[in-house]
Amino acid sequence: MIKRSKTLANKIANLSLLKKAEDIIILDVRKLTSITDFFVICSGNSDKQVKAITDVIMEELEKSNIKPWHKEGYQYLQWVLLDYVDVVVHIFQKETRDYYSLERLWGDAKFISISDEKVAANLDLKSE
Repeated sequence: MIKRSKTLANKIANLSLLKKAEDIIILDVRKLTSITDFFVICSGNSDKQVKAITDVIMEELEKSNIKPWHKEGYQYLQWVLLDYVDVVVHIFQKETRDYYSLERLWGDAKFISISDEKVAANLDLKSE
């Protein structure tokens, strides 16, 4: 199950890159909490970009029959949360991300920064 959640986190990070998300990080919180295994956190520059990032993640994962258990903030597009149980995705506008500073709150977590130069492993979720 851990491999599946790590693969899902990597897939989500890659999908967010498709819509030019910025400051993408994967936080490994397995040793810190039982609520989830990984957080994927990223930023968009506008309502439209946050919506586009959210939409591409949900649409592409649905193709593998993976749907969020819970979704919050989609109507406001300042901070959208997608809860896939083992992976929780936070898609922020920059100012909102700076204000809530989840990276600082979960500062003891192991984290991986993702960028165009360092793309997360793109694994097929159907094979697991």
